[in-house]
Amino acid sequence: MGNMTWAFLRDLLADRYEDFKSRLTRRLGSEELASESLQETWLRLYRYDEVGSVQSPVAFIMRVALNIATDQRRAQDRMARRSEIHAALEIADPAPGPAREAEARLQLEALRDAIKTLPERSRQILTAARVQGLSQQEIASRFGISTRMVRIELRRALDHCEAQLGEDFLSEPSRTSIKKADDSKPTAAADET
Repeated sequence: MGNMTWAFLRDLLADRYEDFKSRLTRRLGSEELASESLQETWLRLYRYDEVGSVQSPVAFIMRVALNIATDQRRAQDRMARRSEIHAALEIADPAPGPAREAEARLQLEALRDAIKTLPERSRQILTAARVQGLSQQEIASRFGISTRMVRIELRRALDHCEAQLGEDFLSEPSRTSIKKADDSKPTAAADET
């Protein structure tokens, strides 16, 4: 088609705006993005220098609009990644801090002291159930007693520990901390029995 002016391209965009918008919407999958990119295209076509040689003015305008849409999507993706990074940085670290770890160690030591004051058989039954993970049936077989007696001994041992440590100690977070500490050192707890 040869040399043309920016004014001609702007007029072509204005005259066939709905056609450009529907074509871009099909290509981009978003009417909003198509409209935004066409508005930005019109602004970019508002120039006073020479356009140069353009073979297909419609294809030229579509290419400009598609490039703008691509740039907008990339900018949105960068913004989304930044917001995800900021959100991730604001997530609290689930690991306990040094103060919580020290508290858990003290609680574990207090529990070990309470277990040491149990009668021998109660201590062995409690250790078999809570540290070694044996079932009540296995414990009953090991000690030659009934499963009912195992339940009674376990209840007595737990009541004793609770009385030694106080109810606040056996709240849910403390039990979790003690369980994790026991899980990490099962042989140490078993050696104390």
